[in-house]
Order: sequence, then C-alpha cells, then structure tokens
Amino acid sequence: MNTSSKSLKVALLAACLTGTAPAAFAQAFDAVRLFGAAPTEGRGTVGLAAIFGHEYQGSDERRTMAVPLLDYRWANGWFAGTSNGIGYDFSSNPSMNYGLRLTADLGRKENRSAALKGMGDIDAKAEVGGFFNYAVSPDMVLTSSLRYGSGNAKKNLLLDLGAAYSTSLGAGWRLGLGVAATYINADAMQGNFGVDAAQSARSGYAVYAPKAGIRDVRAAASLTYQLNARMAITTAVSASSLQGDAKHSPLTREANGLSGVLALAYGF
Repeated sequence: MNTSSKSLKVALLAACLTGTAPAAFAQAFDAVRLFGAAPTEGRGTVGLAAIFGHEYQGSDERRTMAVPLLDYRWANGWFAGTSNGIGYDFSSNPSMNYGLRLTADLGRKENRSAALKGMGDIDAKAEVGGFFNYAVSPDMVLTSSLRYGSGNAKKNLLLDLGAAYSTSLGAGWRLGLGVAATYINADAMQGNFGVDAAQSARSGYAVYAPKAGIRDVRAAASLTYQLNARMAITTAVSASSLQGDAKHSPLTREANGLSGVLALAYGF
C-alpha cells in the first residue's frame, strides 16, 4: 500500500473517532490528527461528511447537516483544515506531534431550539492553543489539546484528553475505537450550561452557576473501507455523556447522546 493511501486511511479514521461525530461540532477541534511521520511533501484530503447529531450539547432534539472536509499538511510542519484548524507541528519524531494552532468555536444561536429561548447567543470566536500527541504503538495514539478564547467574554478554556486505536480487518477494511474527555473552566461552564440573573428573567429558568470541571466523556467506533488507492468511506458512531454540573444544568434535556457520521474522502 502506498504512502498516500495509508495516510488517508489513518486520517479518516482519526477524524471520525473523536472529532466529527459529536453533537453540533462541540468537539470539532478536540485533537490534532497528524499521526505518523512528517511527510516529505505536502499531502491532504478533501471530501464530504453527513453529520447526525443534536441541536446543542445537552439537547434532546436531533440535527442533521452536511459539511465539507478539507485538510492539508505541508512538509515544513504547517497544517490547515476543517479537522485541525491552522497550526504548526514542531516535531520530526514519527512517534509524537506537538505544536501551536488557531481554531474556531462556532458558538450557539438562541433560535436553534425552544429550550434556549431567552438565553441569548454565544458568538463565534477564535481560539488559540497547543497540542501534544504520542503514539504508544503503530495502532494506538494518545492525544491532548488545550484551547482558549471562546465564549462571549473570550475566556473559555478547554483541555481535551483522548486515545485512539485502529486495526486492519483485511481486504481494505479498518476498525477504529476511541475514548476522550474534556475539562472546561468556570467561564466555559457558565457560558454553555449556566443561567445568570438576566437570562433567568428572560427564560424562566432558575439561576444556575456551575463550576469548572469535566464537561463530558466520550467513546467512539468507526469503520473505514478503502475504495481505491486514494478514496475511502468511513462510518462512525459516538456516545457522549455529560458530567457534573453540565449534566445537572437546566438546559440539559439529554445527558447521554448518540451521534454519527458518514464521510467520503479523497487523498491528494
């Protein structure tokens, strides 16, 4: 199998394990997916994904959307795309990746659900952060990511920790398994799950002031089929469970949720 097809397969798998399937892209940038040695020349993937998720994290209403997939990694360490954001990988060691990056939080619109009436919008914001991945073996990678700057006050901080495992099933098939968890600070918890006095007056919810803590834990499984040397199709499902103060928020209608993705991608 040539390098481009192998890298495409791993990229698709990793993207679907912990990044694409969760509800409404709440974990869209939870890990940087640059597994394997740095390329000797630029390489990328392009494609389309159908997302089956929720209107917002904690919602009991379903949401389906189609999103483009486009990621590119230059040989000099720079990368950009819908899965990883824009950043730089300082490592030349094939067993690890570490660096800095810029990502985006898409926010939350009040009109997305009747349950959010009176809560106001959370504006889209840029995030700055860093990442570190370590390959325990050729099939298992530990991931970590730190992001800061989202939320209306631009003070949200998120720490994402995860692990992804993949194995060949033969004849072009590959299975992936993953787990992840996200810790958020008090600003992020208040903005996404809290209710202040003004919001309480508009929405009818009681005032709720959650503290910093683990937002959610997740488990995912994916199945990838290599259609040819450059094209693959992946289906994945992700189960998530809100924890602590996020779980007990008056905005949380469904603490445990299932999301899915069907993606087709081409490597170049």
